[in-house]
Amino acid sequence: MPAVSEPLHRALGLTDDESTTIEGILGRAANTLELAMYSVMWSEHCSYKSSRIHLERLPTEAPWVLVGPGENAGVVDVGDGIAAAFRIESHNHPSAIEPYQGAATGVGGILRDIFTMGARPIALMDSLRFGPIDDPRSRWIAEGVVSGVSGYGNAVGVPTVGGETVFDATYRGNPLVNVLCLGLLPTERLVLGRASGVGNLAVLLGSSTGRDGIGGVSVLASAGFSEESDGDKRPSVQVGDPFEEKRLIEACLALLDEGLVVGIQDLGGAGLTCATSETASRGGVGMDVDVSAVPRREPGMEPHEVMTSESQERMLAIVEPDGLDRVLEICERWEVRASVIGRVTEGGSLRILDGFDGEVLAEVPAASLHEDAPLYDRPRRAPDAPLGPSADDLDAPEDPGADLLDLLADPAWVYRQYDHQLFLNTVIGPGDDATVLRLRHPVTGADTGRGLALTTDGNHRWCAVDPRQGTAMLVAESVLNLACVGARPLAVVNCLNFGNPEHSEVMWQLSEAVDGMADACRALDVPVVGGNVSLYNESAGTDIDPTPVIGLLGIVDRLDRRPPGATLVDGHRLLVFGPEADGLGGSRWGAAHGAPGGRLPDLDLAMVADIVELIRGLVVDGLVDGVHDVSSGGLGVALAEMAARSGVGVHVARVADHRALFGEAPARVVVVVHPDWLVEVFGRAEAAGVPTSRIGLATGDRFTVKGLVDIGLDEVTAAFIDRLPEALGAGTSNR
Repeated sequence: MPAVSEPLHRALGLTDDESTTIEGILGRAANTLELAMYSVMWSEHCSYKSSRIHLERLPTEAPWVLVGPGENAGVVDVGDGIAAAFRIESHNHPSAIEPYQGAATGVGGILRDIFTMGARPIALMDSLRFGPIDDPRSRWIAEGVVSGVSGYGNAVGVPTVGGETVFDATYRGNPLVNVLCLGLLPTERLVLGRASGVGNLAVLLGSSTGRDGIGGVSVLASAGFSEESDGDKRPSVQVGDPFEEKRLIEACLALLDEGLVVGIQDLGGAGLTCATSETASRGGVGMDVDVSAVPRREPGMEPHEVMTSESQERMLAIVEPDGLDRVLEICERWEVRASVIGRVTEGGSLRILDGFDGEVLAEVPAASLHEDAPLYDRPRRAPDAPLGPSADDLDAPEDPGADLLDLLADPAWVYRQYDHQLFLNTVIGPGDDATVLRLRHPVTGADTGRGLALTTDGNHRWCAVDPRQGTAMLVAESVLNLACVGARPLAVVNCLNFGNPEHSEVMWQLSEAVDGMADACRALDVPVVGGNVSLYNESAGTDIDPTPVIGLLGIVDRLDRRPPGATLVDGHRLLVFGPEADGLGGSRWGAAHGAPGGRLPDLDLAMVADIVELIRGLVVDGLVDGVHDVSSGGLGVALAEMAARSGVGVHVARVADHRALFGEAPARVVVVVHPDWLVEVFGRAEAAGVPTSRIGLATGDRFTVKGLVDIGLDEVTAAFIDRLPEALGAGTSNR
C-alpha cells in the first residue's frame, strides 16, 4: 500500500485541534499560505501559548513605566526628558546549529527591538550557557557564539558591556544564548509598533528577503535537538549583516526624528507575517500586502516563503502617503532599500495579494494571528523524585582550598572579544557585580551627572532544587548587584529558558518560577516590563534545568565617583553583611561533588530590602573601598575573586566550616572598609537592623581562612585567570 502522507497542518507544526480552530475562524479550510502563516504565528516562540496564562501574574506597572510587556521593548522614564528602552531575547536553538550566525543574528534582532521604539542602542549584555568545558563540541559552540556576539556587536558599533558565561552538563547540546540590549531616547520620540490611518502605506526597509531564515526561530524554538538532526535544520538559521543593520539604525532614527513614521515594527520571528499582523492588530485596522513587491534575493520564492522568512535587517514602517518621498530620500541617503509593500485598510483583515489589484492569495483576521492564538493551561506536576543527594549530607572536604580553586573561573577571555568602551560611557565594564554607564542625553550628549546600571543573573542549580524560591533569589541577587554599584532598581526583563512544555514537570517549573519572580518583584518594588520565553530546550530527550535569567536596569542618582567594585585594599577590614550561611542545598560546591539537591537557604525579602538600602548608601557616600555580593560559590569564591582581581591577599579568622565557606545563603555582601570608617559603617548597619560580621583583613600574598584554607595568592590568581582561556583556546570540534 502507498504510504499515507502527513496532513499539511501537522507537517507545519499545527495540531488537529488548532487546524479545526483555524477553520472555525475562517469559516472554511485554510489554504497553504494561510496555514503557513498560522503555523509561525501560533508557534511557542511567537504566541507564548503555553506561558501567557502564567506571565499574566507578574507585576508590570509603576509610575515610571512608559511601556510594559506586549511591545517590542519595555520603556521606563529615567528623568531629564530621557527614556530607556530595554529587552532580553533568546537565540538558543539557532546557536546550537550554527553558533556564529545564531548568536550574531540574536544580537541583530535585539538591536531592532530597541530602535523600533525610537531608542538609540547604547549597550548589549549577553548571558551565555554551554555544555561542559571539557566537551569538544561544547567548546566549539562556545567559541562560535562568543565570536558571533563580538562580530556583530563590534561591527554595528554597540558596546557589549557585561553578562554571564556558564559551563554545565545540563546545557550539553542545547546552549542558551540570551542577549539584552539597552537604548535611550527623548521621551517625545517614543513610537509603538501599531498601524493606523486608513490609506497609510506599509514600507519595508532594509535587506531583501531570502530563504536563509525560513521558519527560523519560530520553528527551531518549537523542537528539541540532537546532533544528528542539526544539519537538516541549518538552512533555517538566519544570516546577519551588521553593516546593513548600522545603516538601518541610522535611517530609522532619522525617520523618527522627522516624525515621518506613524508606527514601526522589526521583522523578527515569523518575518512579514508577524510584522504585518501585529501592527494591524494593535491598531485595530486591516492591511493589504502585495507579496510581489517584496524585494527578494533568490529567484523562484513562493508566497509562503516570502511571508515566513526571517531574513535579517528588515523593518516595517507605517507612513503617510504625503511623507513617502521624504522617507525614500532619507533611506537613499543611508543606502537602505525601501519598498511600499502594503496599505492600511478598514476592518481587521490581513490580505496577501499578488499585486495590489491582483489575486487574493490569503485573507485572515489580523487579530487571529496575533491576539487570538491558542492559550494552553498545560498539565503541571512537581517531580516525583528529589533532584539528588544534598551537599549537607556529605562529609567535610579533606582540602577545602583545592575545592575553592576548582570553582574559580574568570570570564575575562569572553569579555576581551567585545569592545565595551564604544561611546566612552562605560564607567564599570564587564566582570563586576553590575555594569555602570554614564547617562547622557541621547540627542544633545549632555551629561546628566547620573548613571545607568545593568546586570543579568541566572542560576540553574537553585532553580532545579526549588524553581519558585530559586527565581526569587535571582531577583534578590540582581537588586543587590545594583546596590553594589550604588544604583536603585527600575525594572526587570526576563528570559525564561525551560524544557519541553509537553512535560508536566517542565510546566510546573515554569509556573513556580513565574510566581517566585512575582513575589520578589512585588516585595522589592520592581516591575517586569518585558521578556521572552524559550521552551523546548532539550537535547536527546533530556530537558535542561530550569534557567530563568533576570535582566535588571537601575539608576545611579549621583555619579560623582566611580563605585569601588569587587576589589581589596591592603590593610582594610573585611566585613560581611547579611545572614549566616545555613546550608549547602543547591550550591555550586554541592553540584561539583555530585550532590545537587537538598533545601535552599531561607530567603527573607524584607532583609534583602534593608541590606540593599544599606549597601547603596555606603557606596554612594564613599564609605567602602570594595564591595562584592556573595552568590555562586559562596563566601569563598567571592573573596577569592576579589583577591585575584586586586592582587591583595586575605586573612580570614571567622568562618566556621566549609558550609559557611561555600554556602550560598542570599542577601550577603562582602565590604572592604578603612579602619577609620568602621564605627560609622557598623552604626549604619545597626540602625538598619542588618546582621554584620567582621571576618578578617585584606593583606599579604596568601589566601588564608583559619582552619580551612592556606594557599598562595598566585595560585588563586592563576586558577581564576587561566582556566577559561586555556580551555577555550584549545577548543576544537570533532563534528
